[in-house]
Amino acid sequence: MIDLLGILLPLGLLMFFAFRGITLLLLAPVMAVLAVLLSGGLSPLAAFTQVFMINTADFILAFFPLFFLGAIFGKLMDDSGAAEAIARWVIGKLGTANAILAVVICCAVLTYGGVSLFVVAFAIFPIAAALFRDAGVPKRFIPGAIALGAFTFTMSALPGTPAIQNAIPMPYFGTTAFAAPGLGIIAALIMFGLGMVWLNRRATSAMATGEGYGQHDDAMPEPDTVMRAQAQNEGFDVIEIEPSEQVRTLPSFWLAITPIVIVVAVNFLFVEFVVPRLETAYLAEPLFGSTSIEAVRGVWAIVVALTASILFLIFSNYRRFPDIRETLNKGADAAVLPIFNTASLVGFGGVIAALPAFTQVTDGLLAVSDGNPLVSVALSVTTLSALTGSASGGMSIALDALGSTFVALANSTGTSLEAMHRVTSVASGALDALPHNGAVITVLGIAQLTHKDSYFDIFVTAVLVPFIALVAIIILASLFGGF
Repeated sequence: MIDLLGILLPLGLLMFFAFRGITLLLLAPVMAVLAVLLSGGLSPLAAFTQVFMINTADFILAFFPLFFLGAIFGKLMDDSGAAEAIARWVIGKLGTANAILAVVICCAVLTYGGVSLFVVAFAIFPIAAALFRDAGVPKRFIPGAIALGAFTFTMSALPGTPAIQNAIPMPYFGTTAFAAPGLGIIAALIMFGLGMVWLNRRATSAMATGEGYGQHDDAMPEPDTVMRAQAQNEGFDVIEIEPSEQVRTLPSFWLAITPIVIVVAVNFLFVEFVVPRLETAYLAEPLFGSTSIEAVRGVWAIVVALTASILFLIFSNYRRFPDIRETLNKGADAAVLPIFNTASLVGFGGVIAALPAFTQVTDGLLAVSDGNPLVSVALSVTTLSALTGSASGGMSIALDALGSTFVALANSTGTSLEAMHRVTSVASGALDALPHNGAVITVLGIAQLTHKDSYFDIFVTAVLVPFIALVAIIILASLFGGF
């Protein structure tokens, strides 16, 4: 029990101070050293330079292109007006009678296309507020609708999504962003269906008692220190809305949606038709890390897809950008802090995994799973995502520490690695949206609502419902394999 304290206390302190707004760049290494000091058996200096830093660097090496290109893409979608154009088109088609559905779909379309959640939340909230006010739907349901559309099925379940939560498993399992598409679609339908039923029934019940939108000041807030820190901890780009951006000529819906179509289509075409025709034997050379095309094809596909979409955005909307150089600079800059924050969590996880007590934790998780690798990976990822309040951070820690164990277990039991990928991705978003999660705090801050006002609905749509979907696809994958 004393040995486990060396893991649990640093994790608890990391959660506490992250909630207080202290950056993970400082917290992760300090808590890693504290874990070593409490546990003993390792040199603190060696643990920092040879374990923490190497794990941190490995994550940046593997995923910096995705953070970098994703941040630029999101900033271009925002500054060109494409994100707003998509939102207004969807809302115009569905109308105020379907206010909750309109908000969920807007968030889903944008996040599935690669726009960061933070950009989506700021872009959609003013429109959602006007829509809910006109329909008489209580404002307190807006965070739940945003959470359902942006935190759940487009982040972890839908095949092809460029979200980092769908990209991280690829090099570990040799899969692509389209891994186990059948399981992903089923999980997405469960999340969307149950989430919509919950929100619609809750809103209908509230309105039946005479509750309306309420008296609220919906002026867009400036992100305060805590909100900014928590958003960046999860890897979100902090975008401040400038007054000059509020009046602009928007592109047509079809022009605005095309970059999202390009991301998904090019991703698929590259994996299915380009990669099989490439000569890639050279990847086995030490110069290229002695790897294989199976380990890198997923990342390559997303890099090519985002690059193609970025180029299209620039050339098709060039005149809509107030200053294209500033947009590109801000997008590129916005990638740096999020990836270093997430990588620091991975470094922290690497140190935790090196501690003797971690063997007790892994043995316990494997024992509970009764040899089923899908249950093992789900337990590990959900537990660490819940503790860190980060889907990407928790998943990275689990896979970095136990990835090879999961692969070996899957191979020994004949479990599909594609199913492993999809279960891992969905698991990362099953328990991450707890009250201390950065995305939760950010969306509530944007809406100027409290946990008491709206967290219950966020919990159901972004925690309980995704967990149900996770259990469902584990059962299906155990019975029928990956599909």
